[in-house]
Amino acid sequence: MLILAPIGSIIALVFAGYLVSSIMKQSEGTEEMSKISLAVRKGASAYLKRQYTGVGVFFAVMFVILLIMALAGYLEIFVPFAFLTGGFFSGLSGFIGMNVATRANARTANGCLEGLNKGLRIAFNSGAVMGLVVVGLGLLDISLWFYFLDWFYTNVQHIADVDKYQRITSAMLTFGMGASSMALFARVGGGIFTKAADVGADLVGKVEAGIPEDDPRNPAVIADNVGDNVGDVAGMGADLYESYVGSIVSCSALAIAAGHGFSGIVVPMSMAAVGVLSSIIGTFLVRSGEKASQSVLLAALRKGTYGSSILIAIFSFFLIPNVLGWENIGIYFAVLAGLVAGNLIGLCTEYYTSDTYKPTKDLAVTSTTGPATIIIGGLSLGMLSTALPVVIIGAAVIVSFFASGGQLSADFTSQSFSSGLYGVAIAAVGMLSTLGITLATDAYGPIADNAGGIAEMAHLPEHVRERTDALDSLGNTTAASGKGYAIGSAALTALALIAAYADEIKNLAAKAQAMGDTSITFSINNAVLINPLVLIGLFIGGMLPFVFSALTMQAVGRAAQGIVMEVRRQFREIKGLMEGKAEADYATCVDICTKAAQKEMLAPALLAIVVPIAVGILLGVYGVIGMLAGAAVSGFVMAIMMANAGGAWDNAKKHIEAGNLGGKGSEQHKAAVVGDTVGDPFKDTSGPSINILIKLLSMVSIVFASFILNNNLFK
Repeated sequence: MLILAPIGSIIALVFAGYLVSSIMKQSEGTEEMSKISLAVRKGASAYLKRQYTGVGVFFAVMFVILLIMALAGYLEIFVPFAFLTGGFFSGLSGFIGMNVATRANARTANGCLEGLNKGLRIAFNSGAVMGLVVVGLGLLDISLWFYFLDWFYTNVQHIADVDKYQRITSAMLTFGMGASSMALFARVGGGIFTKAADVGADLVGKVEAGIPEDDPRNPAVIADNVGDNVGDVAGMGADLYESYVGSIVSCSALAIAAGHGFSGIVVPMSMAAVGVLSSIIGTFLVRSGEKASQSVLLAALRKGTYGSSILIAIFSFFLIPNVLGWENIGIYFAVLAGLVAGNLIGLCTEYYTSDTYKPTKDLAVTSTTGPATIIIGGLSLGMLSTALPVVIIGAAVIVSFFASGGQLSADFTSQSFSSGLYGVAIAAVGMLSTLGITLATDAYGPIADNAGGIAEMAHLPEHVRERTDALDSLGNTTAASGKGYAIGSAALTALALIAAYADEIKNLAAKAQAMGDTSITFSINNAVLINPLVLIGLFIGGMLPFVFSALTMQAVGRAAQGIVMEVRRQFREIKGLMEGKAEADYATCVDICTKAAQKEMLAPALLAIVVPIAVGILLGVYGVIGMLAGAAVSGFVMAIMMANAGGAWDNAKKHIEAGNLGGKGSEQHKAAVVGDTVGDPFKDTSGPSINILIKLLSMVSIVFASFILNNNLFK
């Protein structure tokens, strides 16, 4: 069954190639449309080139550090190389997805000339490329390392099976650190770029100058479109790549402690392969009529996502008993718990962020009394929206733990307790198993947004803009749902990684004692709340998402100030610009955003890497466990709040732009734009980056576990 993993990865990549071929056969439309699309593509490529150059320096430094640790005996020699491949494939998935998206935007706009369904298909297929490349490269990376390490430990070092698989999964956990590091740089850097451009373009263009969104007279309009691709496509792809890989390898690591051995490793990897097939089938179910309404388009996308979930549920029912035996059929219900939880969180997010429901409609009404009340309303909506997702994740954890044979007892090291933790990890795999199509519904939104901008800048007929607006409006809802889905999966994956960290520490301590070093001890039973080291760690972990969000919000604010000043300067100094007789200097705004993003992303990213090591040295492994738990809890809630508040502000603005409450240009519209500019860094920079933060903290802790266990003040 394990051969399904590499087969699934090849199928995903081949089908992604087929979709790219079908997209490229579509016409880009007029020469002007092609020119605008090329400008966006060049800006996005220039940004990623500069970002990957800077990130490459970080990876080179980390490789040297990890290599020194490996030579000193703290890590397996393969760890530094696994770290590099994790980062490389994560970055590659974002790069491919962004390149396809920037080639599909004009083609989507041109497709909307012919009909809504054609525009939807082009945009959705482009998003599907992103989804399938993520799962294809993720499975390929996992498969290559597993087969190589299995061969090495069997034929070169001749290690027994139990110890062999423990060492394999321990080494594989570490390339998650590479994927998480790349994801954080991509998400934070892309988020700063896109929201600085968006906020600057809206505040000066819409509010001050009173010109429409995506008006070619606005100097920041190209930077805004570039930002959609580097933040919401490349950033999201790298983000979910590391979630996907992290869930599979953490589940594989816990399989050994749960007593499932090699079979327990096979389950998540083969489930991921089955998920590829289900996602591909789901893409063919996405079809729409020509009525440009949210309900019609949402129903079209739900056919694909729900269809894929049903297929996973069916395939898993036969797969799990075949691999683990009917006595472990309870693990199947853990898979169902993950699938159901993912879809329910998506529905909750949709309810709180879509303008077809009461919360966002009520939020739009608060714009009648100005920006202050709509900001207050959005914050309260976001806070309220955290309740149901927390209950859903809690229910998924309980169901998956007990269904998988978990038992609560005084001994947290028992096999039955580990079986329950394995079930929680399987629930995370189940939630992410349909990532190929779930990510497609998310990534298609920025493509539709770009298509709308191109339609306006190229002066296409009004009905084209109506169709792209319908796709874009739905894209805001699906993007918000996608963020909720990503954050929910991050919560389950973070729990699995915390358990994997504790298991790694336990194994390292046991090996040290077996070699005669009695100074190194660890008992998971001591990692309780009344342990002052754990308690201090909890406080530090609970604080981290707030500091991280402050750094990213400040970064967007500073970068946006630069864009505001530049747009004002061009309006003031370029004669004939406001009359449409002169062309704006788009390149300067792109350059400002690029430089700001590269500079501002360093502090938040380094926070996630430095703090776990510092806490480990100062407070020991118990402090690290507390920190991971605190960050997971506060980070999950805060990420949901920020993503939903931001999505609701955005759709409240679009609700007014659709002709409600005074429509475009009204005082209500201006108030909603201000609310949206507050929500932009909430939903597209800080919020989605937090879910990477809580997983990267765990990954760094696992990689440096041996060093911290041997070098801390409480050894």
